[in-house]
Amino acid sequence: MITDTFDNLTEEIIKVGRNENAKKVAACILTFSNEILQYVLEQYDCTKIGDLYSSNGANPVYGFSYNGKEFAVYMSYVGAPGCVADIEDTMTVINTDKYVVFGGSGCLNKDIARGRVMVPTAAYRDEGTSYHYAPASDYITVKNSDVVAAFMEEAGLPFIQGKTWTTDAVHRETRGYFEKRKAEDCISVEMECAAVQAMCDYRGLNAYFFFTCGDLLDAPKWDARKEKNQKKHTQHDPGHFEIALELASYIVR
Repeated sequence: MITDTFDNLTEEIIKVGRNENAKKVAACILTFSNEILQYVLEQYDCTKIGDLYSSNGANPVYGFSYNGKEFAVYMSYVGAPGCVADIEDTMTVINTDKYVVFGGSGCLNKDIARGRVMVPTAAYRDEGTSYHYAPASDYITVKNSDVVAAFMEEAGLPFIQGKTWTTDAVHRETRGYFEKRKAEDCISVEMECAAVQAMCDYRGLNAYFFFTCGDLLDAPKWDARKEKNQKKHTQHDPGHFEIALELASYIVR
């Protein structure tokens, strides 16, 4: 059973490789949006540090300077398994313990406007990856939630804190599951948070999350809440990378 998946007593067969000679960066920023990555490459003086490899091909990791600090950025796979594997593989390419993770999320409360920044406090573990990194439980605490919230307050950015629902199955977000998660005060749904937090706890890393409120589940029918080709107030909004970069600067002061 999945509740018996966590095994911290026997040896890992495929070990995580930590490269002590990897490029040191203050923090690494993950985006799930190719459009945002292209924006970063156009707006910042980026240099490729190395590649993350899978059967999908090479995934470049880039470095750039900002406010006197060196940062890394790359485009993550969507979904818990690929996202977590990528973060672990970055340890052969860069040397940092800080990861800023931002992207879109579905909204479970109709009173939260599209484009509003959400800061998760805990994540419901409706995926499989986290159970390999932490004992079974319904929720996992997002440890740096208050740090992210403090940054948002200092920056004067409107945001909301609350629980999130991490799921592997975007097309199996049923009405029954939605009602249960909303009753437990979850305000968003996404595919990576619980797993990334569990892995970071296990590996001694720090994750800093925020989401862009997107499509609405809290309606008689699913509502995408965006116009055709809209970028502003979506997960492809370049302005949200700027928030992520300022957050990265904040956590490495």
